[in-house]
Amino acid sequence: MPEFVNSVVVEKLVKRFGSFVAVDHIDLETRKGEVFGFLGPNGAGKSTTIRMLCGLLRPTSGRAMVAGFDVAREPEAVCQNIGYMSQKFSLYNDLTVIENIRLFAGLYSVPSAQLRERIEWTLQMANLKGQENLITGTLPGGWKQRLALGCAVLHKPPIIFLDEPTSGVDPISRRPFWDLIQQMASEGVTIFVTTHYMEEAEYCNRLVLIFRGRIIALGTPSELKRDSMTGELLLVECDPLGNAVEALQAAPDVSDAAVFGNALHLVVKDAAGAGPRLRSYLTERGITVSRIEKIRPGLEDVFVSLTTAAEAGQEGKP
Repeated sequence: MPEFVNSVVVEKLVKRFGSFVAVDHIDLETRKGEVFGFLGPNGAGKSTTIRMLCGLLRPTSGRAMVAGFDVAREPEAVCQNIGYMSQKFSLYNDLTVIENIRLFAGLYSVPSAQLRERIEWTLQMANLKGQENLITGTLPGGWKQRLALGCAVLHKPPIIFLDEPTSGVDPISRRPFWDLIQQMASEGVTIFVTTHYMEEAEYCNRLVLIFRGRIIALGTPSELKRDSMTGELLLVECDPLGNAVEALQAAPDVSDAAVFGNALHLVVKDAAGAGPRLRSYLTERGITVSRIEKIRPGLEDVFVSLTTAAEAGQEGKP
């Protein structure tokens, strides 16, 4: 296998389905041992991009290199040098745990001399040692996902693509799964992951935000939270919440308002000046304000702000 510094290199990658552009001239690079997050709303182009990078879907134009191989010209070589785990559980529910492991070991051509060691590793990693004969379909969701991850990396690939890997898995089970991801990254494996969970995005070394097929932001979680907001953020706790959201649409200080749990997050130009004015503004409209203060934006705030701005920009095009 050729040496490579950047595990994945994407240049002007495009995928069209008829007149619909699913992926629109994107550029990105990942590094060896990096956990690289790929974020975006449903239909943004995340899964289509991953399928192209895995050699499962031919690009319309552009270029993508994965583990040193061209995804358009060498898709089979790409497949042999990556692990892939889809958002839909990909193992066979009617097979036992050990039958699934042996099946995927065969599909990935794991050498017979390494087979016993790789099976042992997968069972330990999935916390299924001694449970080899359980029917896979009877396993709890978290165990299933760890087993699926183990099967995807039986051949020790240098790059792993995880498409919404913890979708439908409870929060308690998600954390051990991410501990495994971080462990593999520390051993030099590149992890390319899509997720809808903002708390999981915090685990990534760098993030890309894709919207309607285009990349609209790239950076570390800290960089995105520091640099991507177009104003300052106010937390407002008030009652009734619905009336407050409606009233704030016309407030001169507010460029964006969104509900976060039992409170509102408002994007304003100057939090110190806007706070007292907004308290008066809401009070005059019969809304009780119990708390209003400046806060630091989280990734969810960045996500909402950037996608809202991108949508407004695209709708404003002739």
